[in-house]
Amino acid sequence: MAATGPRDAGDPGPAAGRPLVVVLGASGFLGSAVVRALAELPVRVRAVARREPDAPGSVETRRTDLARPGAVAEAVAGCDAVFPFAAHIRGPSGWRIAEGDETAERIHVGLVRDLVAALRDRAGGPPPVVVFPGSNTQVGKVTADRIDGTEEDRPEGVYDRQKHTAERLLMAATEAGHLRATSLRLPPVFGPPAAATTDDRGVVSTMIRKALAGEPLTMWHDGTVRRDLLNIEDAARAFVTALDHADELAGRHYLLGTGRAPALGDVFRSIAAAVARHTGREPVPVVPVPPPPHFEGSDLRSVEVDPSAFTAVTGWTCRVPLEEALARTVAALAES
Repeated sequence: MAATGPRDAGDPGPAAGRPLVVVLGASGFLGSAVVRALAELPVRVRAVARREPDAPGSVETRRTDLARPGAVAEAVAGCDAVFPFAAHIRGPSGWRIAEGDETAERIHVGLVRDLVAALRDRAGGPPPVVVFPGSNTQVGKVTADRIDGTEEDRPEGVYDRQKHTAERLLMAATEAGHLRATSLRLPPVFGPPAAATTDDRGVVSTMIRKALAGEPLTMWHDGTVRRDLLNIEDAARAFVTALDHADELAGRHYLLGTGRAPALGDVFRSIAAAVARHTGREPVPVVPVPPPPHFEGSDLRSVEVDPSAFTAVTGWTCRVPLEEALARTVAALAES
């Protein structure tokens, strides 16, 4: 979307002539960060969520249940671009969603079907842009430790299969000319919440909270499992950057990541040290424990992400080093 590029600070332009970007699931961890990043650009932003989005004053907010029939079409009416961040990632046990979870299926796949139908029926103008949040675990089991997005997908878990189905729906609609969609597949994302109402329940923030409470940090392995961990600021910037390259990106998925995958044992020890520096206490211990019954094989699989395909198109790169990102997150969670 060329209209989302830089504009002279003295020429904000008429609001009515600016593109309308809709963020679905705008009260969530990533959605709220993207809303704030968009609010700095010469676009109109509509933030839609089940609970009232905590957004800058320039942002239009709507509170609605997107699972309600017709709600998605109402939310995206008149839009030029959509970020569908609505998600249901926890099952009744508080962990992963299970087979047969109808709520998760409705949110992850049903809402995308509704979105495709709403945008397909639009008349006039270029096809709307959709930037979809995928997961790098959609690839499934791979033999290499480093992935770059060219691998054949064999999604394993329920969440990954649902994400993959939704992604395929968007790609098919792009091929048919109804919209211009791309999927940005994410590694674990962490960082300070962009709004007071959001909660990052990923592994990094979970371990920071445990360390702040003085509890040991537990691992389901010997600490050598490696993960690419992406700071929320860099993740949000990637999604916003994608708007300016909609035509180049449309019709395929891209991997996001830092290009580095530290061992989780080292990450957890860095978390313990960062919390110790912040609190003045001794670092909590990092200890291995037996994995729980609900763990999956992917939990013990090392993954390093090569984001060079996305970088080649957009110029995006990560800016926040891991140690700095950890320190920022510790400070934010200690305050909350």
